[in-house]
Amino acid sequence: MKKKVSYFLSLSVAVSMLLTACNSDKTNEGGKKDTAKAKPQVLNLLGGAELPGLDSGTTTDAESFNVLGNIMEGLNVLGKDDVVQPGIAETTDKSEDGLTYTFHLRDAKWSNGEAVTAKDFEYAWKRAADPKNASEYAFMMNVLQNGEEVTTGKKPVDQLGVKAIDDKTLEVKLAKAIPYFDSLVTFPTFLPLNQKYVESQGKDYALEADKLIFNGPFELSEWKHDESYKLVKNPDYYGANDVSLKEINFKIVKDPQTAVNLYESGEVDRAGLTAEFVDKYKNNPDYGTTKEPTVFFLRVNETKNPALKNVNIRKALNEAFNREDITNVILNNGSVPLYGLAPSNFLDANGKDFREASGDLVKYDPTNAKTLWEQGLKEIDKKDVTIELLGSDTETNKKISEYLQGELTKNLPGLKINIKSVPFAQQLDLNSKKDYEVSFGGWGPDYKDPMTFFDMWTTQSPFNQMGFSNPEYDKLISQAGGEFLLDPAKRSDAFVKAEKILVQDNAAILPIYQRAIAYVMKPKVTGLIEHSFGSDYTYKNVVIK
Repeated sequence: MKKKVSYFLSLSVAVSMLLTACNSDKTNEGGKKDTAKAKPQVLNLLGGAELPGLDSGTTTDAESFNVLGNIMEGLNVLGKDDVVQPGIAETTDKSEDGLTYTFHLRDAKWSNGEAVTAKDFEYAWKRAADPKNASEYAFMMNVLQNGEEVTTGKKPVDQLGVKAIDDKTLEVKLAKAIPYFDSLVTFPTFLPLNQKYVESQGKDYALEADKLIFNGPFELSEWKHDESYKLVKNPDYYGANDVSLKEINFKIVKDPQTAVNLYESGEVDRAGLTAEFVDKYKNNPDYGTTKEPTVFFLRVNETKNPALKNVNIRKALNEAFNREDITNVILNNGSVPLYGLAPSNFLDANGKDFREASGDLVKYDPTNAKTLWEQGLKEIDKKDVTIELLGSDTETNKKISEYLQGELTKNLPGLKINIKSVPFAQQLDLNSKKDYEVSFGGWGPDYKDPMTFFDMWTTQSPFNQMGFSNPEYDKLISQAGGEFLLDPAKRSDAFVKAEKILVQDNAAILPIYQRAIAYVMKPKVTGLIEHSFGSDYTYKNVVIK
């Protein structure tokens, strides 16, 4: 989002196999000019899943966000260490009260030759906010003046606080001053769209490579669904002279062994490693790991299976499996057990790391889990319960599903678990329709603030795809986004209390782990830039040496 989104933030438990890098053309220690640009500037990577969608106004998954972040460009962009840098907006003015931003756009073009204008941003943001378009990220526009009223249909879209003053000037009015707006507009939902082109494509917009135009450093030139896709350098990008990479090829591979074979044969330049390959490669100079603020958990849908409405049943599930078994054995890549929703080493709460301040909200206690389970069965007047566990069809996800099936049924007598593994895009669709009982979820942050992890579980949130509704939770999140916004201590306390309600008191979310990525990467790929939120990687500075 996440990473996001996230590096949305990635909503699957698939091991990420994407990559980027950055570089410069310098003189080496021997005094000879680096001849990197003489090398074929082609990067070959692995994609973890089919791209569910590339309409920036409606897309929600990390795979698609990663592509959008490289074929499109917003007002601001993220650089190294997630530092916010100017994108299409060359300069920005901010009012003293923090409520009005004026973005001054640079000269930039779409790949069809038309100029990128302030109207493209106004159109895209209003389109995402319009209830008729059913964007799950419409709530992102709630930060704008009249945003919440517009996204809920109480006010017309033309009253949203974004306006093109002229072709090069975009005025944005906020509902309230927020400390992270500069980074928020790097998120894909805030990308511009050319109204004339989008409307000319109708329902086909963004469904194929030739149904898109681009204003970023790369173009999507080929998209073979479920097989591969290709990015090529965009010659119309305003910074094209600084982009060395000519081509990025993504091959969609779900089998870890196949991925490693492709890496060893030189067909790809990077491969993610699952547990069985980590020990083999950890002493290899190509090996690396990256810990991310991306979290994985189980959603419990109270609306689909009556037994899951019982809080003791849910609490029993939360305590009946050992998260360390998953991270140490199944993953074995630096991922760590998660005992709350928010990740460690990313967010702050009253001067401490958020995870430390909030503490462990769940534990592995099979004895107590059994007690809670038996109490829950008594309360619903049943001796046994069957639950369907939904996950994606990656090998890693399947292994975790099988482990959970074994542990939960062993520790909770009378429980039967049926595993349902489907392609990632189908899982997202089933989640959106609440057509599941328990489902794997993953969330990478969309921006660096606790709100990106917690507002999704409010009663009205489109990402609350499990029927959880708690008035006190809603109140705390509302206060954190309103009256406590400029009071860090009260705001932090509100988030900590909300997390306890969600994970410990209600067991609506069953946390599993915080992800790390183990990978091997060819040394010829230089200057990797990774992001902890929004799009996962930036490719425009990559140089093959």
